[in-house]
Amino acid sequence: MSNKPSLAFLSSLTTDFTPVIKGFSHQTYIPLDLSIHQKLFSTTALFHPEQMQDHLTKWLHKKGAQVAFGGYMELRQIYDRSMHFLTDEAQKRNLHLGVDFWAPAETPVVAPIAGRVHSLANNEGYGNYGPTLLLEHQINGRQFFSLYGHLSIASLSLLKQGDFVKAGGTIGFLGETLVNGDYAPHLHFQLILDLENYEGDYPGVATALEKPYYLKNCPDPNLLLKYKSA
Repeated sequence: MSNKPSLAFLSSLTTDFTPVIKGFSHQTYIPLDLSIHQKLFSTTALFHPEQMQDHLTKWLHKKGAQVAFGGYMELRQIYDRSMHFLTDEAQKRNLHLGVDFWAPAETPVVAPIAGRVHSLANNEGYGNYGPTLLLEHQINGRQFFSLYGHLSIASLSLLKQGDFVKAGGTIGFLGETLVNGDYAPHLHFQLILDLENYEGDYPGVATALEKPYYLKNCPDPNLLLKYKSA
């Protein structure tokens, strides 16, 4: 069985900024706070994707930026709008386990490193991922996975299970609000060490009580992508 990669190993796989969406220079990226402490969006805007997209577009233009990013291990209010994020014990799931890249619908999504398509699915439902793809990475005896959520419907026909994808190869496109779980267009990217027998899906939001487990099983995507400026 393949060993799980260490954080140092994940970081060693890339040497510089490594995009997962295509067409934007690193200089046009800007961090976005969507935590429970954020002040950029009203609750109404957070709960209505068209309003959020309009506000985000104006904010990016004002900042001279094109892509907003952020969200790893962030407690968020945005999930309060959907019953999808309540557990059977009525606990709130609001801890975001990956990073989001907010960019226009149909923006190409690319593999940051080589891998094989593990699985694909359309995770339908208000607040869910919508079209989702997972890549399996086997490098020097170490195995891990990367997840790409909120894609377009057409993305599910671009590749099939088992296909090999080179680093930088197109694996999909960002989906519109109507298909991506009812969000402003963005990519949810997440690293996963143990996929736990999931197919085409994996939790992207957890309860605060689950944070210790997911900190270990879903390492900081910045280790691989290096999107945060030093």
